[in-house]
Order: sequence, then C-alpha cells, then structure tokens
Amino acid sequence: MPEFSIQSLDALRAIYPAPKGTPVKKILNALDQHCRNFIAHSPILMLGSDGDVSPRGDDPGFVTVADDNTLIIPDRKGNFRVDSMKNILRNPTIGILFLVPGMEVTLRIRGKAMITVNPEILRPLAINDKEPASAIVVEVEEAFLHCGKALIRADIWNPETRVSAGTFPPPGHMYADHTSASREVLEKRYIEHIEEDLAEEGRSVT
Repeated sequence: MPEFSIQSLDALRAIYPAPKGTPVKKILNALDQHCRNFIAHSPILMLGSDGDVSPRGDDPGFVTVADDNTLIIPDRKGNFRVDSMKNILRNPTIGILFLVPGMEVTLRIRGKAMITVNPEILRPLAINDKEPASAIVVEVEEAFLHCGKALIRADIWNPETRVSAGTFPPPGHMYADHTSASREVLEKRYIEHIEEDLAEEGRSVT
C-alpha cells in the first residue's frame, strides 16, 4: 500500500542507520590481490545492467583482469536476445556479482562497460580456437567483498539443499508452457540448442 512505501533517503535511514567502519572502508577503487584471486577462481557471475540481470559462466578464471581497473568478459554464443548488450549501449553503468563455489562471501563490482570486437582482445579468449562473438570491457570503479550472510542463510553450497528430482519439469517443458508450444518439440530443441553451441566450443553436456 502506498502509505507504507519508502519515498526518501531520510525515511530509509530511519530504518537502516548509515553504515560505519568496515562496510564503508572495505570499498576499493581498484582491484587488489584478493579481488584478483576471487575472479581467478570464479566460474560464474551475475551481470546487472539497466534494471536487468544475466548470468555468465565458464571455467574458473574465464574473466580476464587486464589491469587493476579493467575486466574483460567474453560473450559466447547464446540465444541472441543480447539483452545485456542492448542495456549497455543504452546505459553503460553495470554491476557484477562474482561467486565461487564453497565461498560464503561474494565479490561485487561497479563500473562502466563497453562492447568490443577487437581481434587483439578476442583472440586470447578463444576456447578450442573458437573466439567469443564479442567481449564486455568493464572499467572498474568500485570493488568490495560482500558479507556472506545471504549465502549462509540460503545454505547454497550444501548438496543436501538441492531440489529433488521431479520438483521441476524439464526446461523445455517450461519453455513450451510459456510459449504455448509443443512440450516434446521444445524439449528436443532445447537439448539440441545447448549441445550444438557447446560442440562448437569443443565441449559436451555432462
């Protein structure tokens, strides 16, 4: 209800006092050795752009740290919606959340992004001689480790918390229900789409 909505910073701070100490001091303006180590071991990130969020994942260290203020994220073949790309063209301000399996803390990055097809940048990002279609170059403005309370509460890395088989139908079935298409056809297409894309990179579905 509108009368219970927070409409100002003063109203927000009446509930949440301004942070002090470590939560403020931990913010870095460049990547240090701990940030670099975290990125080197991270197989997945969440990319926030213009009110949207999208996952990016690959072998640990798939994101290149070019220097203390520059990250390079390869963009490999996907569904061609290019939502994040369009968002970056419209608004280059982005946020990134890096995760490392087993680690309770996460690494948050804020900065500006641009899209490049520079061969000198794409060539080192090739997997099995297959270069990414493009790369997202991020100018890091802020970096900081985020408290692990959320992941601890979620118990996210505990194998015993995984949903049991049958909790969800196959992904193709859910896509079919969302698009009023045939479940059998979309399930087949879903599997083939993933297998074809990974095969181009010399990988297989495990």
